[in-house]
Amino acid sequence: MKLAIAAIAAIALPAQSGLRSTWDGVYTKAQADRGKELYGRLCAECHGEDLEGDPENPPLATSSFVYKWNGLTVGDLFERVHKDMPANRRGSLTRRKAADLVAYLLSFNKFPAGDSELAAELAELRQIRFDAERKKQE
Repeated sequence: MKLAIAAIAAIALPAQSGLRSTWDGVYTKAQADRGKELYGRLCAECHGEDLEGDPENPPLATSSFVYKWNGLTVGDLFERVHKDMPANRRGSLTRRKAADLVAYLLSFNKFPAGDSELAAELAELRQIRFDAERKKQE
């Protein structure tokens, strides 16, 4: 049993190290701008104009938000947004709108934009590690 677990871990580790990071410019500014517009219409009522949240709705900015997702994937965040938001119309967002909203959340939390839009496909988004802090170059 221990040997099987070690073999699985050995196979999984190289795949993990090949993941892109939230610091790799995984969305575009135009996409984040679309997400900002959507956020104002669909999310601000509960999460606040400045993403600060309130006692009943979690903040979507600040270190508490960033560290909540640290070590997970952008796919995990996307899935939460896509399936559960907005709270009064769960599951009503298209995949594209959910990706635009996630791009806005990344932008607002100071992750850099890049040249390619954030995908709307879960398999691709699971290849992007949510890193709260930029890893030092080795």
